[in-house]
Amino acid sequence: MEYFIVSILLIFSALFSGLTLGFFSLNKSDLERKADLGDKEAKLVLLVRRDGNLLLSTLLVSNVAVNAVISIFLGSVTSGVAAAFIATGLIVIFGEIIPQASFSRNALSFGAKFVWLIVIFRAVFYVITKPIAMALDKVLGEELPTVYSKKELMKMIEEHEESPVSDIDEDEERIVKGALAFSGMKVSDVMTKAEDVFMLSSKKVLDRETIDLIMKKGFSRIPIFNNGSTTILGVLYAKDLISEDTHDKMTEEVARSRVVVVDKGKNLDHLLNDFRKSRNHLFVVKELDEFVGIVTIEDVLEEIIDAEIVDEFDNEELISKVIE
Repeated sequence: MEYFIVSILLIFSALFSGLTLGFFSLNKSDLERKADLGDKEAKLVLLVRRDGNLLLSTLLVSNVAVNAVISIFLGSVTSGVAAAFIATGLIVIFGEIIPQASFSRNALSFGAKFVWLIVIFRAVFYVITKPIAMALDKVLGEELPTVYSKKELMKMIEEHEESPVSDIDEDEERIVKGALAFSGMKVSDVMTKAEDVFMLSSKKVLDRETIDLIMKKGFSRIPIFNNGSTTILGVLYAKDLISEDTHDKMTEEVARSRVVVVDKGKNLDHLLNDFRKSRNHLFVVKELDEFVGIVTIEDVLEEIIDAEIVDEFDNEELISKVIE
């Protein structure tokens, strides 16, 4: 009979030990998020996980009580020294190592299944565990909020988008993930390299053929380079060509001379702030004072929304809002 009781007590010891590790490997914020998305197991676990110090006190006091009873029962059937060795061995192997290894792999599932057990023992030991929990709250305070990495935040956004009860749609998921990713990117990651930039010489005459070429390319801003070098003198705005006064003039006469230069190693989040302050939509990119390309506000926006902006002429309103 004693051995049967010891076996039952070992099961309880294993449960309390495993649940201690399992419950506290579950983050409250994650549980609340999953519960909001309709996860039934998370809702159950939150019933006991919200008050972390009371849960911890309940689990530890219950485990200590069970282990003490195990030692008492073993002491009644074996000698004192033998009982101590046997009790220690059984508790360590079957009451600690095995359950903790198991519960750590399936914390949410196991935790949800045994919430009822925690509720019962919380009531049994409440007069002991509640004062302990209150003391811990007073001395240590509540649990600190969790700080998530970008990878974890992206995973959470994916879970929200995939959930049938989430109010986040696919486009919003893409934009949020793009915003998280782009802060670690640099100008060199999104710029148009010098050899791929459509530019015009400062001495190029704006005749019908040149204007047709500009319209065909579809760019709203065209860098103007110094004839005979790659020095950018200004930027020609396609909308300025609407005026008849610009026809048959050289590009240097029509181009706006204000040019902003940025380094190719600049972070995109800092670049976006530069665009906002300067109210320019195109920057010249240099490396060691050498022209290596251009970067536009559209390039940055494409990284944020994770989609290509095809026609620049149709996006002036969007760009203005971002700049604001």
